[in-house]
Amino acid sequence: MRKKIIAGILAVTLLLTFTACSNDEQNNSNNEAQEANSNLEKTEFNLGYLNSTAHLLAFVAKEEGYFEEEGINVTLTQFSNATELSSGLESGKLDVAFIGSVPALTFQSQGHDLTIFGGAMTNGHGYVIKSEYTEGLSDWDITILKGRNVASVKNSVQDAELQILLKDANIEIGEGDDKVNIIYFESQKDAYAALQNDTIDAASVYSPYASLAKGQGYEVVYYCSEEEALKNQPCCRQVATTSALSENPNSYNAFERALIKAYKFSQENQEGTIADVKKYIDIEEDYIKTEVYGGYSVSSPDPDKQATVTLKDTIVELGYTEDYDIDKLYNTDIYKNALDSLISENPDDAVYKELQDHFNQYE
Repeated sequence: MRKKIIAGILAVTLLLTFTACSNDEQNNSNNEAQEANSNLEKTEFNLGYLNSTAHLLAFVAKEEGYFEEEGINVTLTQFSNATELSSGLESGKLDVAFIGSVPALTFQSQGHDLTIFGGAMTNGHGYVIKSEYTEGLSDWDITILKGRNVASVKNSVQDAELQILLKDANIEIGEGDDKVNIIYFESQKDAYAALQNDTIDAASVYSPYASLAKGQGYEVVYYCSEEEALKNQPCCRQVATTSALSENPNSYNAFERALIKAYKFSQENQEGTIADVKKYIDIEEDYIKTEVYGGYSVSSPDPDKQATVTLKDTIVELGYTEDYDIDKLYNTDIYKNALDSLISENPDDAVYKELQDHFNQYE
């Protein structure tokens, strides 16, 4: 009997000790989070995004409470094009914007003091064409656009990619049976809507417009992810004014930590991610799943500096913009510090380690 009593006392003592240790660990974690949050220079953030499923990092970070965990309140606002987003940053209405890589680069080259500090998506674009032009064909390539009127968006990665492929195929831009006539619109939404006109034969797309187009009977000319010359093409980047990043390093670090957490969630919870995206891009869930998990795009917070520099050199060669020193307007420290801090807290996390390996290879 005495042995049973002693054993019971030991069990209770161990349980209390374990509980106390667990509480201490939780309290330490909470204290660290509170200390980090107390160092934030600002807690109110306005983020601008486009009508794209590929901007899911912001949606997930908001809906899953990661921004709140990091001590910041982020308001999300949808914009129509990159020019509006850039103006929002420079006017102070936005603190962060997801801006296409090509417009971000051209804005920088034109003297806009905007710095890229992270990624939002890679690939995810292409062109679609009316099905009447593919009848009887089992396969086709960029040459199917010869003699066609193609709707696109000036100063966009979709337009730059098309010009790269046309140049590689020795196809000129202009009117004529052997040329491709590009007609420019202000936004991707407008370019896609132009397919309703008899005068437009094909149009650029970014996610989710490719899936929407297929659902409406159009055919995909190409996805950039399937073109050798365009693979791993950096698209939308995280952009802020250079001064804001300099004045609020802790706040932007917190913002980046939230996006990295959102990426982890997207890799481990497809159903939850799709539900979060649908709250901002209200289309059929099957379309969202195809665009996000179908292999056409990747939504990653990595700055992907090497790939972006390569793209910059390409658009300079195309005559899109003048060359400039991109290093002054590219900040990889915020992402690195945010990722390092998360790995320090979660040393065995496979997703974070994968992100670190990619960053170390492509910084």
